[in-house]
Amino acid sequence: MKLDVKKLWQNKTFRIVLIAILALVLLFAAWKVFYRDGSKEASAYLPTQQETRLALLLSKIEGVGEATVMIGEENGEAVSVIVVFSGEDGFLTRMRVIEVAANALGIDPNRVQVYPA
Repeated sequence: MKLDVKKLWQNKTFRIVLIAILALVLLFAAWKVFYRDGSKEASAYLPTQQETRLALLLSKIEGVGEATVMIGEENGEAVSVIVVFSGEDGFLTRMRVIEVAANALGIDPNRVQVYPA
């Protein structure tokens, strides 16, 4: 029995079923790429005790609100800090955060990056 592809493609029902299957495969692929569970990725990073303590300290500063801290280390020493805060974004708030983080870790203030959430 020989399969005649040209004759099969002329069958309207076959074309509809084939297009529907291809659409489902495309939808599934898009779902896997764009709608995967982000909780695994978000929970992959656990802040260190030092980061947690600094975030708690920064959250007590007027205007900061909740703070998240990530400390970059080399050879066990802090070399850079990233702070993300949810409070009001202003020059004075940012300067306070930079000063407190730099002094708490003993690093240069230009090594502290501050971003509003």
